[in-house]
Amino acid sequence: MGRLRVLQALFDTDSTSRSELVQITGLSRATVSSLAADLLAAGLVEESEPDAQARSTGRPAQALSMRASAAYAVGTDIGHQHVRVALCDLSGMPIWNDVVATEVDRAPRETLDLAAGLIRRALRERNVDARRVLGLGVDIAAPVRDPDGVLEAHGIMPGWVGVQPGAELERRTGLTTRLANDANAGALAERRYGAGRNVDDMIYVRLSAGIGAGIISGGRHLHGSGGLAGEIGHIRSVPDGRVCRCGNRGCLETVASPIAIARLLETSWGHPVAVSDLLPLIKSGDRGAVRALEEAAEEIGRVLANLVTLLNPELIVVGGDLASAGERLFEPIARTVRRYALAPTAESVRVTGGHLGDHAEVLGAVGMVLADAPRILAADLAR
Repeated sequence: MGRLRVLQALFDTDSTSRSELVQITGLSRATVSSLAADLLAAGLVEESEPDAQARSTGRPAQALSMRASAAYAVGTDIGHQHVRVALCDLSGMPIWNDVVATEVDRAPRETLDLAAGLIRRALRERNVDARRVLGLGVDIAAPVRDPDGVLEAHGIMPGWVGVQPGAELERRTGLTTRLANDANAGALAERRYGAGRNVDDMIYVRLSAGIGAGIISGGRHLHGSGGLAGEIGHIRSVPDGRVCRCGNRGCLETVASPIAIARLLETSWGHPVAVSDLLPLIKSGDRGAVRALEEAAEEIGRVLANLVTLLNPELIVVGGDLASAGERLFEPIARTVRRYALAPTAESVRVTGGHLGDHAEVLGAVGMVLADAPRILAADLAR
């Protein structure tokens, strides 16, 4: 337990002196010194030399920190049309990262084989022994039921009904695997590494082919009784609107996803508009595309206003494909939240874009593993 306390303290800070570890852990100075020596000998911790100012005043300023290359974690992001794999060190820094475009929704076996192949390639090309990998985090673009990891894939990823991707990838790679929905992974990443650092009450909304939210309240991630919390894309937005792929009518996804926006322009203009055309049109200032985006943003804002009133978050972080539209998206979302949320909650919330771009979800998948790194490393040393 003492070893775990020290590792957790070091993992939570960039660097820490022995005297600070005594205060953080509540352990005696002698115990901290002994444990630090063990961790240094095991290669999990490294010690920095005192700086010039510390040497001149005679203060022992050696700081201890986790050695980033002591262990690794792998993340895999499975979207509707891509698989991304990242191999990261203990700091969460990717040392290998690649993405492959592929049709995922009806090809679970091929997708999982591709992911496993990318993972093996990452370890081989960076010469990392699998025994030094703490685990594999996987996020996927479908609701994930806890604790069995079964997907709610009907109408969303039709070929994946009954598939347990976490268990399948664990079997293919031999790595202990954790599975999450992509929006939940994005929320974890933006809070740990991105726009939501040090924020205990935030909503991460992912605006891509699907729309979902990862919710953090009081520093805890809200998953719901079955892991399905945050599926805001399936909140009713338009009475008697289009039938959604979930089977309900008028869901937010049917009016505010990139697919829905492109469909609206296609109907208005009378010629095909691909989703890939949408962001270039918006960035060029096309009036029709910008108007369609703003109307979608207002629908998103109305749904988020209800969450703001209910949860009173400090921050809304916008990620996913649409986030690259920038202020043309964020401003109407924020304006609509201010209009429809309870005034005190609306005044205290900020709307901003994510800092991690299309890497948010895969880094969140890695973060699921690294969150447990101190316990895993302490247990390994105890063996």
